[in-house]
Amino acid sequence: MIPVIHFLNFLLPLLYVITFGVYFYDFMKGEKKFINIKRLFLFITLVIHIVYLLLRTIEFDHPPITNVFEIFTVLAFAITFSYFILELVTDIRGTGPFIIIISFIFQIISTALIPDQPEVKEVLRNNLLGIHVISALLGYSGFTISAVYGFLYLTLYKDLKHNRFGLIFNRLPNLEVLERMSFYSAVIGFILLTIAITIGIIWLPQAFPDFSFLDPKLIGTSLVWVLYGLGIITKIFAKWKGKKLIVLSITGFLIAIFSTIVSNFIAQSFHSFY
Repeated sequence: MIPVIHFLNFLLPLLYVITFGVYFYDFMKGEKKFINIKRLFLFITLVIHIVYLLLRTIEFDHPPITNVFEIFTVLAFAITFSYFILELVTDIRGTGPFIIIISFIFQIISTALIPDQPEVKEVLRNNLLGIHVISALLGYSGFTISAVYGFLYLTLYKDLKHNRFGLIFNRLPNLEVLERMSFYSAVIGFILLTIAITIGIIWLPQAFPDFSFLDPKLIGTSLVWVLYGLGIITKIFAKWKGKKLIVLSITGFLIAIFSTIVSNFIAQSFHSFY
């Protein structure tokens, strides 16, 4: 099975770059013949990716969460899957290349550096830990997509302000739709991160003797959760909209990226158990 896993590992970046290429070409040319073809490429990529993740889980007898490069491939899948569902629900397809390129970057880093790791601590074989991590990654994928729509919102806003009606204006949804999609993605991310945090608070202290609420990753995650929670509350009750809400969403995303870098590569964390 390991040769198959290695083959799929090197196949995935190729599939992602092809899918990105089809979406990007359609964005540039706007030809209707690619409308269904690009979704088919996206679906095939997702199917092969989930087969790859399942084979790794079966072969090494643990969820693919034991090192940062396994997490990168799960994150690539989570972002693509979240976008695929969003595209199916909204039928808005013009934003695809801006999201798929992020999955490609995560996957190519994972492909280049991911180790085969059959020997891990017993706690890493726990399915509840797998649910905790995967729900957190799905939450962060929601925030990532929200931030992408936020950046697209600001780009289109700037073009409109300067009366530029070019490719961005012609291909992207209007500002109201981009804001709504950014908000919905943030809400989904917030719900999933809440699930991950709840599992963590209940179960992690029992699983890790060196558990601490002052852990760098916990502090960073809590700050991201609070920021997005405030954004959702202000949207619903204070009727915030437009640039203020978008900037808050992007700020939360940048803090999430900074927190991930610090907790995985700089600070000592009980999360760094691989």
